[in-house]
Amino acid sequence: MNERLILVTNDDGYDSKGMEAAIEVARAFGRVVVVAPETTQSGMSQAITMYNPLYLRRIREEEGVAVYAFSGTPVDCVKMAFDYLLRDERVDMVISGVNHGSNSAVNVLYSGTMGAAIEGSFYGCPAVGLSLDDHGADADFAAAVVYGRRIVGEIFAAEVELPLCLNVNVPVGSVGELKGMKLCRQN
Repeated sequence: MNERLILVTNDDGYDSKGMEAAIEVARAFGRVVVVAPETTQSGMSQAITMYNPLYLRRIREEEGVAVYAFSGTPVDCVKMAFDYLLRDERVDMVISGVNHGSNSAVNVLYSGTMGAAIEGSFYGCPAVGLSLDDHGADADFAAAVVYGRRIVGEIFAAEVELPLCLNVNVPVGSVGELKGMKLCRQN
């Protein structure tokens, strides 16, 4: 069986609570490689680092998950993964998030989470930006995990046309409180 490879990144940093939720989503579908910013990079959009050296360091490795911290922007993280770290492998999906706070309306243009997801889609694989509409330190990511798994599972089960980049915003609430999903286009 060909195991899927899922690249996970974000703009909140490799050690954020949302990152652990994104890893939980991705683990259900295959091997996970995380390349995420060393520090918070919110609002970086499609920014790349041009004139400073960049550093990659392995944080941890366990069965099915490898986590790397990178000194660059979210887009730098995606480029590092595709062009260097995973250059000899096929990445089956990019998951960016789970972001603290929604990425809707004009915020999509500023979002490092969505910048990384968009960059991932440029490499010819599906990409999903996951966000939870909660900025609180005690945010409950359970619904984002449940809906994230559902969406990623549906992408893998379907014949999707590429490029594909989805921006998923999960409202605050428990899994039982949410009424379902609605697909819409960004205007």
